[in-house]
Parts: sequence; structure tokens; C-alpha cells
Amino acid sequence: MSKSNSKPILITMGEPAGIGPEVAVAAYKGLGGRIGTHPLKLVGAPNVFDGFDGELIRTKAPAVRVPGKPEPNNGQAVIQAIELAVGEALAGEAAAVVTAPINKAALARVGFAYPGHTEFLQALTNAPRAVMMLAGETLRVVPLTVHMPIADVPKTITTEAIVETGEIILAALKREFGIASPRLAVAGLNPHAGEDGVLGGEDGAIIVPAIGKLRTKGHEVRGPLSADTLFHAEARARYDAALCMYHDQALIPIKTLSFWDGVNVTLGLPIVRTSPDHGTALDIAGTGKADARSMIAAIRMAAAMADARAG
Repeated sequence: MSKSNSKPILITMGEPAGIGPEVAVAAYKGLGGRIGTHPLKLVGAPNVFDGFDGELIRTKAPAVRVPGKPEPNNGQAVIQAIELAVGEALAGEAAAVVTAPINKAALARVGFAYPGHTEFLQALTNAPRAVMMLAGETLRVVPLTVHMPIADVPKTITTEAIVETGEIILAALKREFGIASPRLAVAGLNPHAGEDGVLGGEDGAIIVPAIGKLRTKGHEVRGPLSADTLFHAEARARYDAALCMYHDQALIPIKTLSFWDGVNVTLGLPIVRTSPDHGTALDIAGTGKADARSMIAAIRMAAAMADARAG
């Protein structure tokens, strides 16, 4: 066993008032404190992890856990947990980072300047571009545009962004998912991928040239494809990931197919990072109703990706 394959996987606490700490503990216990050759370690304030007696990397800033009620004074501990975990991974002391969900509104009140985890991780790792992938057992999707009004999407997508994002996806499919010859499907923006311009000109003017550039670089890329026929079983067998043009075009199919075991993966970073594909769920925090399956899936995927990177 190589040293790289025995490094720990770090799980951050996320928002203390949400279900993050409890699903982290449940996943830790369910996996027996390790995944494959990797021990698991939690990162955060010790008193938010009820019932946990394993190894913990502690934040200097304190935090209190009041289920369902975010405390503004917890913000620094939430941020520090992410910074500590990323720092360990960048230093080569951790194989991967798995982040529990954060409460963006609560962090904004303490001056957190990022829309979410992805942008913060990009800044912490000095990555040129970070890409959000949602992955399940039968589907991997990437939204080109994420949290913006649908009216802003057509004027935001560009040929350059599609090419750059496509290359990051294809590189990750090789490096972290072990696919020697990855296949990328690219969804059209408009119904029927524009119907030869009858239903919109963006597909032909913006997406087609991007696909041409990716193919010129030797990549196997198909599209633009009509999104309404892109996600049934036979279609999914023809590609390894789908690049979609906007949030719901990507997230509706992945959440339909993998609601309980979907994983959020950040591509383009120098470290491996995954997260469960759910939010803080403040309404059920502390009630015993939280489901740890997505957290367990995120840990499993982080371990597989780290092992693929290690070769």
C-alpha cells in the first residue's frame, strides 16, 4: 500500500445548525471510520458532532449547535473548517476533502465574500477555473451556468466557456474517474437544440463552434443534443458526462435518478473535493430524520477519485 493511498479523507462540519454534523457522524460510524485504505477524520468544532469519539481536527474558533437555528457567531468556525481541510490536502497530508453543506446566508453575515463552496475552494487552491459536477451511479452532469436567472443564461454562455469547461470535464474523467477515452455529450440551449435556428440561434452560433474546437483537439464530443432525449437509459449509455447549459437542465435529471446518492464534485482543483448533493435541511436537523446516504456516497466517490489520481 502506497503512502498516498493511506492518507485520510477529511469531512468538514458544514453549518452546525443543519444536518451536516449528524450525517458526517452517521457516515463515519456506518463506514467504520475508514473507506478502503483511507481513515476518516472530521474537521470542525468538537461540540457540534454529537456522539462522535473518533479523530477530529479542531477549529480554533468555537461553534455551538442549535439544530435548525443558525448562529452568526459560528461563521468563523465554519470557514476555518474548510480552510483547515483544504490546507491539509494542498500540503499532501490528506487524500481528499468532503464538505458538509454550509448556510450561505449565515456566512454572508460574517463577511464571507463567495457565493458558495465552489468559488471559495477555487480561491483557496488558486485554481484558474472550478467546475461543479453532479454525479450518481448512472449519470454525471455539469451545468455551464449555475445560480442565475434563466433570462440571463443566453447572454452568459460563450464558445470559450464551453470549450474550457469541456476540457476540464474530459481531463477529470480521465484523471479522477479512470476513463481512458471519455465521451462528452453537450446539451443544446433551446428546445430541439434550436431546430436549425427556427427555435433559437445560440445552438448554431455558440455551441456548434465549441464542439468543433473540442473535436479538433481530439476529444470525443457529441452535440448540441436536444435535452428532452438526452437522459433516458439508452442515451446515457453513449456518453460519460453531459455538459448542460443551465442549472435545471442538469439538476432535474440527476436529482430524479440519484436523489439519495447524488454527489457534488468540484473539478479543476489541485485537490479532490466532493460533497453530498443536498443542503443544510434546517427543518429536519436534530430530529433523527437526516439520511446519510448522500454523505456516504460522497465519501466513497472521494476515495475512488483520490485513488485514481494516485495511480
